[in-house]
Amino acid sequence: MSPVPAYRSVKRISLKNGAVKEDARDVPEEIPVAFSYGGSTHAVMMASPVDLEDFAYGFSLTEGIISEASQIEAVDVLETDQGFDVQVTLFDQQADALRARRRHMAGPVGCGLCGIESIEQAVRPIPYVSSVELSLHTTELVKAMDALHAEQAIFRHTRAVHGAGFYIPASGLIAAREDVGRHNALDKLAGCVLRSGHSGSTGVVVVTSRISVEMVQKAAILGSPILAAVSAPTALAIETAEEAGMTLVALVRGEDLEIFTRSDRIVLNMPDDKS
Repeated sequence: MSPVPAYRSVKRISLKNGAVKEDARDVPEEIPVAFSYGGSTHAVMMASPVDLEDFAYGFSLTEGIISEASQIEAVDVLETDQGFDVQVTLFDQQADALRARRRHMAGPVGCGLCGIESIEQAVRPIPYVSSVELSLHTTELVKAMDALHAEQAIFRHTRAVHGAGFYIPASGLIAAREDVGRHNALDKLAGCVLRSGHSGSTGVVVVTSRISVEMVQKAAILGSPILAAVSAPTALAIETAEEAGMTLVALVRGEDLEIFTRSDRIVLNMPDDKS
C-alpha cells in the first residue's frame, strides 16, 4: 500500500495588503481512522493519515487496553474507500480483558473520551508520577520546544496541525509526531516511545497545543513527569497534574514560560543580583 499524503494543494483566492491573488495553499488531510480489536470496531477518530501503527499502539496504551508493546501481537493498517481500518490483534490475556470491558460499555464508541459512559470515568484516576526524579534547566525546555518545531514538516507546509515530542535530557528530542488532532498527536508519540523501548519516565513531553485534562492523562499514562506546551492549560488540567505529581509548564515561547505545578523539577534562569 502506497502512503497517503499528509497534505494536498488546493486553489484559493487571497486578499493581502489590499491585493487580490489567485494561487494555491497546502492543507492537511483529515480522514476517518477506525481501530478494530478482534474484528470489532472500538473507536473511530478523525486524524492525519500518517504514523498509524504508532497511533494504534499509543491509543491502545492511553485507553488502558495494553500496558506494554509486547501485549500487541500485530497491527494491520487497511485502506478503505473512506479512510483506514487499523486492525489490532491482541494476545489472549489482553483480548479477554477487552471483551470483558466491552460488556460494560453502553453503546458504540466515537471520538473524544473513548469507551466511557459516566462523568466519573471522564475524570478517571491516572498514574502517579510524583516519585519520578527528573529535572532540567529552563534552557533545555526551550531547546526541546525548538527541536519539536524543527521536526514539524507537515506544519511547515500547512500551519494547521499539532505536534508532540519526547525529549530526554542529554539525548535531545528522540521522537516527534504530528496530527490534525492534538490528542492524536500525543497518542502517536506515546506509541512511538512505547515501541522504541524507552521509558516515559526518562523524558519530557512537549506539545504545541493547549493543555487539556486529556493531555495530562495521556502524558501520565506514558509515565512522563513533565508536560510542557506552547499554550495555556485548563483549570482541570492543572488540578489533575497536581494530583498526579506532574510538572506542568505552559506558554513556553522563546525563553518565557509559566510553571503551574511541581516547579521543583525545573531549574529556573534567575537574573543576576546586582544589588
